[in-house]
Amino acid sequence: MSKRILILNGPNLNLLHQRSKVVYGSNSLAEIEQECHKIAKNLGLSLEFVQSNSEGEIVNKIQEAIDKFDAIIINAAAYTHTSVAIRDALEIFNKTKIEIHLSNIHKREEFRQKSMISDIVDGVICGFGAKSYYLAINSLI
Repeated sequence: MSKRILILNGPNLNLLHQRSKVVYGSNSLAEIEQECHKIAKNLGLSLEFVQSNSEGEIVNKIQEAIDKFDAIIINAAAYTHTSVAIRDALEIFNKTKIEIHLSNIHKREEFRQKSMISDIVDGVICGFGAKSYYLAINSLI
């Protein structure tokens, strides 16, 4: 049985291709998803890729993942800095959790430098653009 991975993406990442290329790179979320599926398949991993602009929907997906997935990779986007609800849901998920960001949040505006989830995840990967996703997947094997 292959390891089951959930990649969760937060608000506005569905419009990634329309955002600042300097900050977020030139890949669309669909392109990142396609490459993630290729990498996962080559590593023998099963992958579900989800994006939502709704905090509650992200919390629901984390809760559903408890019995369904072996690991969560999460780019909570703006919710990284604000969501106690997502943090609480991730705390309940007692398996591997990796926080990722396209940009280096530590070089951004002061309000983006604080993550509500970094201290409860197993690792953080940021600042490598789309490669942040690929590094996170590879770290699971």
